[in-house]
Amino acid sequence: MVSKPDFLSGSGQDQFRPELQLESPEGELHLRFYIPSHQEFALQATGIREVIELSPDRITPIPNASPLLLGTLNLRGRLIWVADLGQFLGDATPLNTDKSEIPVIAIEDQDIIVGLGVEQICGMGWLDAQSLMPPNNIPDTMAPFLRGEWLDTNNNKYLRLIDQTAILRSARWAG
Repeated sequence: MVSKPDFLSGSGQDQFRPELQLESPEGELHLRFYIPSHQEFALQATGIREVIELSPDRITPIPNASPLLLGTLNLRGRLIWVADLGQFLGDATPLNTDKSEIPVIAIEDQDIIVGLGVEQICGMGWLDAQSLMPPNNIPDTMAPFLRGEWLDTNNNKYLRLIDQTAILRSARWAG
């Protein structure tokens, strides 16, 4: 008899761990993360090509490029730009690249791929788009790149939803 792994049959210890239960999710799957100023954001999972943690020396700086750009990265034979997402959104706190690994979220739309350097990845979560509110109290530099926000009433913090298509198509890359 061939036994199935516990994660396929639903038996074993995992049935008591709600964070591993993905039946009947509410809303859509999103990646949650922080930028250096400790603001939390989310990206819809369907627009994410890959999430990687890599050594800063794998990102090649480009002389005379926009200060928003950390450099380029070879992602499986394809050269992609990597930006400091916080700075791209107009946040004053730059990404600390003086650490062993930098989380980079590679987003894709049609044939365009860009890497977004962030401070910390929180993980995946199901978020209900029905409860998304228009962004409130945000800097003008950030407004074009947000689809909305959720309010966490437990700690009175906002989780803001990034519009990855707006980021990929932004004229700010030319700057």
